[in-house]
Amino acid sequence: MFLRRFYEDHIAQASYLLGCESTGEAVVVDPNRDVEQYVAAAASEGLRITHVTETHIHADFVSGSRELAERAGATLLLSSAGDPSWQYAFARQAGARLLGDGDRFEVGAVRLEAMHTPGHTPEHLTFLVTDTASADRPMAAITGDFVFVGDVGRPDLLERAAKVAGTMESSAHELFRALQRFKTLPDYLQLWPGHGAGSACGKALGAMPQSTLGYERLFNWGLAEEDEQRFVATVLNGQPEPPAYFATMKRVNREGPLVLGGLPHPERLGAARLKPALDGGATVIDTRHAADFAAGHVPGTINIPLNRSFATWAGSLLPLDRPCHVIVDDDDAPVLAARAARALALIGFDHIGGYFGAESIDEWHASSGALQTVPTLTASELRSRLAAGGVTVIDVRTDHEWQAGHLHGAQWIPLGSLAQRAEALPRTGTLVVHCQGGARSAIAASLLLAAGRPHVANLAGGFSEWTAGGFPVER
Repeated sequence: MFLRRFYEDHIAQASYLLGCESTGEAVVVDPNRDVEQYVAAAASEGLRITHVTETHIHADFVSGSRELAERAGATLLLSSAGDPSWQYAFARQAGARLLGDGDRFEVGAVRLEAMHTPGHTPEHLTFLVTDTASADRPMAAITGDFVFVGDVGRPDLLERAAKVAGTMESSAHELFRALQRFKTLPDYLQLWPGHGAGSACGKALGAMPQSTLGYERLFNWGLAEEDEQRFVATVLNGQPEPPAYFATMKRVNREGPLVLGGLPHPERLGAARLKPALDGGATVIDTRHAADFAAGHVPGTINIPLNRSFATWAGSLLPLDRPCHVIVDDDDAPVLAARAARALALIGFDHIGGYFGAESIDEWHASSGALQTVPTLTASELRSRLAAGGVTVIDVRTDHEWQAGHLHGAQWIPLGSLAQRAEALPRTGTLVVHCQGGARSAIAASLLLAAGRPHVANLAGGFSEWTAGGFPVER
């Protein structure tokens, strides 16, 4: 058996290519939208993709299963499990074969058996993998969003993201029962999860790429917990707010993702196109470092640095249905633009236009007007400004961070909710935004400036600097 794991840092997502070296057949499990990577990898190993499947209807990225099956001429296999109100709507149209609990399919000598493991979603399947050329029982389980290294899948997304009311607690009970059944499998079973650290599909996912059932039984709280009511309370408590785009991803992946025919290849645009793009309602993301953006940027652009959190914040804060352009640093601009476009396409931005090099900012300045800046305040300066009045502090951290300690009088608005609540903020004085260390608040400042609030400042070093200075904190 051949195995290759693909991992997307932008969304902390894993997919798997399994092949039979004797027959040359292969299956891809949980592919994302960059389908060419799987086709190329299979070809390099002398394999052909004959089957494509996925563990469940994903919430955090656009599934590539439909497109890959069409591209490779492969059989598409989807779950038949779950309530009729939440199943794949496009399965029949796509000619998919439906799988239920206990159903098997073979890829040469590699056998995959579907095990219904609901809880994270009603239709969720785990695939038990057996290399029948040398064994008569499974060696591994592809667990998707059911069991992670150190954690289990969150059962609240169907209600909180897909808005299927009244499902959160019942899903948690289903998850507990599925885990009890799963725990009857052998300790030596390898676990290949669908996400790693940084994913919003769980609370405390580990960074290790795989584990074993025996190890997780000992050290994964979700498998160790034997009391059902205590499990339900724990798994629902403290789950992070799901990114706003999760709701759209659930709908898109249920109804059938658009077949792109390949990832976008943005063209370089001249500075003269920048103002018309903004005036026409397009989203322009400035992907430069926050300090460079703060020193001078084109009004109306949004600062989301091109790092591991780029896709998550773009999907959480920006509309998916508008034309979107990016500004990138001039060094390796085509490479950076392609990287940004790929990350955006993975989470459903289907209208990616072109890109501007950083020199376009200077050209815009020379021809169109003054650049906008983002002032920063030290913790000491903020305390003095608070004593003098005329300042509103906006804390954009998570609920957990806010509860652990915050500034007296600060307004708590998580970054993911800021765009929707910006209109209700005071229109006089200065809005000072802060997070824990300064990265999220830099994005927040750009959102407020783009929304037309001219007096915005960022707390340098965030809440960490405030507490390091010994200034008062409320809990």
